[in-house]
Amino acid sequence: MDAVGFTDLLKKKALSLGFDACGAAQAGVLPAESAHLQQWLATGIPERLAYMARNVEKRCDVRLLVEGAQSVFMLLMNYKPATVQRADLPQVAYYAYGEDYHTVIRRKLNVLEETVKAYYPNAQVRGFVDTAPLLEKAWAVKAGLGWIGKNSLLVSPAFGSFVFLAALVTDVELTYDKPLESRCGHCTLCVDACPNSALEAPYRLNVRKCISYQTIEDKALEVGYTHRYILGCDSCQLPCPWNKATAAHVHEDFKPFPELLSYTAKDWLALDDTQFNSLFAHSCLQRSGLKKIQKIIR
Repeated sequence: MDAVGFTDLLKKKALSLGFDACGAAQAGVLPAESAHLQQWLATGIPERLAYMARNVEKRCDVRLLVEGAQSVFMLLMNYKPATVQRADLPQVAYYAYGEDYHTVIRRKLNVLEETVKAYYPNAQVRGFVDTAPLLEKAWAVKAGLGWIGKNSLLVSPAFGSFVFLAALVTDVELTYDKPLESRCGHCTLCVDACPNSALEAPYRLNVRKCISYQTIEDKALEVGYTHRYILGCDSCQLPCPWNKATAAHVHEDFKPFPELLSYTAKDWLALDDTQFNSLFAHSCLQRSGLKKIQKIIR
C-alpha cells in the first residue's frame, strides 16, 4: 500500500476508534521549539518539573525517540463537557471530569499500533500520551490540527482547546498535512482571565503562578481556595471564543463522575481514603490525591 492509501486508512481507523481529529507530520528536528525550551529551562524551573530538563535532545528530535522515525501521526480528542459543576462548588478542571484520559487513549493507541503492524510487520511504531519526552503541541501544529493560543495551549478550529493529544510515531512514510496559521488575532481574553496573572504576556506562562500547577504538581505549596479550584484550572480557556463556539464531546469514557458534579466542600472533607479511592479509582483526581484536595479546601 502506498503512503497516500495507508495514511487515509490510518485516519479512518483513528476516527472509527473515537478520535475526533488526526493529522500527520514528517519527523525531524523542531528548531524553534528547541530554542524556546532551552530559554524556558534557563529561567529556572520548579523542582517538580525537573523532568523537562532531561532528554532535551529527544524532545526536539523525535527520531531519537523512535529509531528511523519518518512520521508523527497526531491524534486529538474533544473533552468539553455538556454538563458542568455549579459555580458555587469546589471546581475540577474539565479534563478530569471522566475516566483518566491516559487509560482511555492508551487503549485506542494500542489498536492503531496493531493496525500499522498488520500492514507493515517490521515497522517501528510507538504510541504516546503524556508518557515520553515528546512536544505534543508542537507536533499537533505541524500536523495541521490547530495552532498555539496565547495561553500556550493548542487551539483546534473545530474543537477549541479542551482537547487531549496523543501521538503515534513510526518509521512508515505517510502523507503530511499542512500547519495552520494562528487565528487568535488581537484577542487576549485568555491572558486577561488568569486569576493569578500566571500568563505574564501572550505565550509566556509563569508556571509557579499557575493554579493548575499549584493544585496538581506542587505537593508542598500552600494553595489558597480563593479561586475555588481543587484540581487543575480552566480559567484561561473558558473565555476563549473558540471554546464558546465548539460542541460538547460525545465520549462515554469522559462522562462526568456524578459525585464530582454534585460534591460540596463539606462532601469532599467528609471523604476518607477508602471512599475516595473507590469513587475515583479511574480518575485523574488520583494524581493529586485526597489529602491535597482537602488541604486546598481547608
